[in-house]
Amino acid sequence: MTCAPRARPTNSMDPTPAKPTKAQVSISEGEGTLVAQAKAGDVGAFETLVNRYERKIFRLAMNITQNKEDAEDVMQEAFLKSYAHLKDFQGDSRFYTWLVRITVNEGLMKLRKRRPGQVSLDEKIETEDDLMIRELEDWGPSPEQHYEQSEMQRILQEVIGDIDPSFGIVFALRDIEDLSTEETAEILGLSVPAVKSRLLRARLKLRQKLNRYFGKREAN
Repeated sequence: MTCAPRARPTNSMDPTPAKPTKAQVSISEGEGTLVAQAKAGDVGAFETLVNRYERKIFRLAMNITQNKEDAEDVMQEAFLKSYAHLKDFQGDSRFYTWLVRITVNEGLMKLRKRRPGQVSLDEKIETEDDLMIRELEDWGPSPEQHYEQSEMQRILQEVIGDIDPSFGIVFALRDIEDLSTEETAEILGLSVPAVKSRLLRARLKLRQKLNRYFGKREAN
């Protein structure tokens, strides 16, 4: 996605070095500076924000939708909406947190269209005490420790798609995108205890499914 005009080609015979573009200069700037520049009308600064976060936003969209085309649509819509509503961003949180919130909303809308009446973040949850009493087989390193390995990434993405989105999204935000519990709660409109409870349940469900996966693989 780009709205910036193309840089004018330089004459290869001109000994004077070309000046860096605004986008090139802003690469080293912090998020707050880039947002301020973008709000002031600097499209190059916003493009730098897009370049900085597009991989993370696409990964999050994939974990929500489990579909490449839908994830691409969600990412595009998230960046378009964040640009269109940039004036509404007050800086009360990180720009990235605000962008993630938009992405989650777009992803959930995709899921609701695909599965009407089956996607909600408002169902009753169990408390941490209810969940902690369950004993699970120890299969070694936790899912989040394995996630960076390409094979485990593929397996996890598949398994996350099999659990309730209300738990899978919390897991994706906390253990994959590494957002804080407070940021996750703000993005999803949940309480901090609710986020902790859903994260625990998501980890338990993932571990159960991965236990079965590795058990079948070892049996073969």
